[in-house]
Amino acid sequence: LSQDEEGKKRFVQEAKAASALNHPNIATIYEIDEADGQLFIAMEYIEGQSLRAILDANLPKVLNLREGLDYATQIAEGLQAAHKKGIIHRDIKPANLMVTDEKQVKILDFGLAKLVGITDLTASGATLGTVAYMSPEQAQGVAADGRADIWALGVVLYEMITGRSPFKGKSDPVVLYSVVNEAHQPLTALRQDVPADLGQIVDRAMAKDPDQRYQSIEEMVTDLRAVSNFERAPRRPKARLIARRPSRTVLAGLTVLLFVLLLGTFALFRISEKQDGSALRQHRIAVLPLVNISEDPADEYFADGMTEELIATLSKISELQVIARTSVMRYKHASKSIAEIGRELKVATVIEGSVRHAANRIRISVQLIDVQNEAPLWSHDYDRKLEDVFAIQSLVARQVARAFEIQLRQQEERRLAQKSTENLEAYNLYLKGRYFWNKRDQTGLKKGVEYFQRAIELDPNYALAYAGLADSYTVGWRSNELSPRQRFLKVREAAMKALEIDDTLAEAHVALASYVDLYNWDWQRAEQEYRRAIELNPNYAIAHHWYGNFLMRMGRSREGLRHSRIAQELDPLSLIINASWGHRLYYARRYDQAIAQCKKALELDGDFVFALHYLGGVYEKKGLCDQAIEVLEKAMTLSQENPPNIAALSRTYATCGREDEARSLLHSLIVRSGQSYVSPYHIAAIYEGLGEKDRALQWLEKAYNDRDPVMAQLKVDPRLDGLRQSPRFAVLLKKMGLER
Repeated sequence: LSQDEEGKKRFVQEAKAASALNHPNIATIYEIDEADGQLFIAMEYIEGQSLRAILDANLPKVLNLREGLDYATQIAEGLQAAHKKGIIHRDIKPANLMVTDEKQVKILDFGLAKLVGITDLTASGATLGTVAYMSPEQAQGVAADGRADIWALGVVLYEMITGRSPFKGKSDPVVLYSVVNEAHQPLTALRQDVPADLGQIVDRAMAKDPDQRYQSIEEMVTDLRAVSNFERAPRRPKARLIARRPSRTVLAGLTVLLFVLLLGTFALFRISEKQDGSALRQHRIAVLPLVNISEDPADEYFADGMTEELIATLSKISELQVIARTSVMRYKHASKSIAEIGRELKVATVIEGSVRHAANRIRISVQLIDVQNEAPLWSHDYDRKLEDVFAIQSLVARQVARAFEIQLRQQEERRLAQKSTENLEAYNLYLKGRYFWNKRDQTGLKKGVEYFQRAIELDPNYALAYAGLADSYTVGWRSNELSPRQRFLKVREAAMKALEIDDTLAEAHVALASYVDLYNWDWQRAEQEYRRAIELNPNYAIAHHWYGNFLMRMGRSREGLRHSRIAQELDPLSLIINASWGHRLYYARRYDQAIAQCKKALELDGDFVFALHYLGGVYEKKGLCDQAIEVLEKAMTLSQENPPNIAALSRTYATCGREDEARSLLHSLIVRSGQSYVSPYHIAAIYEGLGEKDRALQWLEKAYNDRDPVMAQLKVDPRLDGLRQSPRFAVLLKKMGLER
């Protein structure tokens, strides 16, 4: 490569950046040097052929789905490793992708790579790369980021599956015009065996607007793995013998060493396996409830708050998978050993400690413990002024990262250093608000609202307090004290204010998502907000939980159940997450699995009303009347006869032939609806059970006019299957944008 001095510097900088990449799906660069005035790179020799050659040889045939998905997943995993180093490729195309004889994909030519955050290193401008795979922003000369690689991978995947390019033309300008302005033909229109989920992956990767694409390659990797329906076994290239074969003694020694290493690796990761057998993220950790050793027992809220805050702080580190508060708080007064807790939570390490709060001083003692042998990996005492509480949380997080040899990213460092408020009294009120919010009953939610509002009065720019306020109104939406409009407008106001102050709060994005989802019925915006929350905090179990519910209601059951599983992994002992998983299986008409899952939730707490409510609904659909009535009568009693449980029992009486009892409960609900808000949707479900379809549809139309949040499940609710052939029902689906 003959270049001027500036060009040489650019070349060397890019090549060195690429040489730092070490991943099975990236071709290794061994050397960067100059000879006779020419720069060169020496890279790994790869036996195989380019993907371009494979595709050309296959024409007019196409790759089978399994093979195409496997290749795409490997490419995405290679790009994921590069993007983590701040390197984007900018020229992903079949000619730059080698496939070995063992079907391993290698990404070539990071010579066009760009270090994110550094001035453009390439002399030939922003529109480098082959036009057919160029993103719209590259085609328009706009600076490209990692989403350009996501676009290009979408084009490559499209070509592998269909055997044709999504954008064609007789000249480069014509192709570029098509890339920028014309929509590609859907995969499902070109190939009948393409799953809808795969079509959605390609459509999202190839969104014209970068903000509508996957915002990180990690998201695309996750979706590709999910749709593949198989775990790709790791493939290793065959070793090339350079000089001589090693002796048998050496081979035997290496075999023993490998066996020992494998045993060690198995011991390390065995505890963090998924239920389906695949390994979870390596660094899975739980923060056990910090013990309050203050002289004042009333400081219990402060110890619980510190536990929750430490969980939230650790969750800012992307390479940690942190068990959610709900699960760890179940061990607050437990007498179980660390080993028992580790097995139940499927974690290899835990943090435990104590908090002492006195006047303006705070003392926090913490230790990181290896679950397997219950030995401390490190411990530390922090005796500081109360104003240093945020610094203590950040210090603990950094020490945990160092213990796991995690290199923190700049964004993570910034988030760890960020203070949520400078007002300690506001912070104290916020902790009290969360303490009562976590009780999840009407009294606790009311107190939570009160404390969050007082915190905001002291610090009007306290984003977390606004997020707590939004959470309180969101969680309490089933209360009949406020109409949906009154409640959800409060959710929107608080969430928008939180995001105005700090748009990196996952909690605020989820609260806003709940508003546009359950009240505004803006499904596209809701999905954007749920995904943004998960991107900001992949450890936020509630985000996965609510997003899973959203996906199930949209009819995307495979994706919905996947996010439900992730939520359960992050918060394995959460009652609502375990019970709701059963309800989502009910949406999917997988009734036997739904019953089993609801029973698992009831093993955690036999009086959990939501689990009883959901289980009764499944029994009712299966015609198991005695079981349904038994659990629903219990749910109604435990809930102090709240409307949803009265409605569920009334409907069950109706479908089980006990019409008089059904109508008696129905009448009581209609009377109550004149005094406080009762969901018209629930009344419609009772009329459907009584076989009065016209009245059922009248109440559904009223629910639509009221913007009843329960209407969001209209598309998938099994209770309404008897109405689905009605034109009036079809009109409702269309008006809500749920007809597809």
